[in-house]
Amino acid sequence: MIHNFTPVQAATGGLLIGLSAALMMLLKGRIAGISGIIGGLLHPSQGDTSWRVLFLAGMMLAPFLWTLGGGALPTASALVSDRLLILGGLLVGFGTRLGSGCTSGHGVCGLARRSPRSLAATLTFITAGMFSVWLLRHVFVGAASIGGAP
Repeated sequence: MIHNFTPVQAATGGLLIGLSAALMMLLKGRIAGISGIIGGLLHPSQGDTSWRVLFLAGMMLAPFLWTLGGGALPTASALVSDRLLILGGLLVGFGTRLGSGCTSGHGVCGLARRSPRSLAATLTFITAGMFSVWLLRHVFVGAASIGGAP
């Protein structure tokens, strides 16, 4: 059963993500993968920092600008402990490094460029996500209550 399905908002968000990725490629000749943008700040090249900082600042400021314009933000809640959230974040970071990019870089930008490496990475992300949900719902004790109905 699907809860909170918002197709117009989802399609609008997808269009905006695709537009930003296309504009980044057209205007900067760069892939809009967040891990690559952040990684470039860790080892900056001459004249390559300002656009990265501005891109990330725009991402962080967007929710505040949305609320100033009268938009409402969704309520966020986690049904797991802080430790599990931190562990999940670390695993995502490890996987991003291992996969030579994040889901935004591979899934949005790489697939649009018909990159075989991005196709393999995206299929791996999806498969790992499906397997993780299956494990949580059917293997771990009490996990069915985490995500709702088993």
